[in-house]
Amino acid sequence: MIRNTRKPGRYQRGGTQVRKKRVCRFCENDTTYIDYKNEKRLQRFVSEQGRVIPKRITGTCSKHQRMLIQAIKRARHLALLPFVSEAVR
Repeated sequence: MIRNTRKPGRYQRGGTQVRKKRVCRFCENDTTYIDYKNEKRLQRFVSEQGRVIPKRITGTCSKHQRMLIQAIKRARHLALLPFVSEAVR
């Protein structure tokens, strides 16, 4: 008897594991505008080096990823977010 050893949320295709597609958290909350002044929310989408995390990792849709990048750039120009992390130097 063969037991199913797969973990929930994952499935195998051709011998490699494929992760379950993430759902956009902005679409779940019906967000129409991403505020550049909410720096705590924007900080989640910026890596330790100060780079924007891609949508394939965060799970945001294309529409909200564009809005997110624009909000991060605005926050950087107003010095709410750093352009580069201080630990990189």
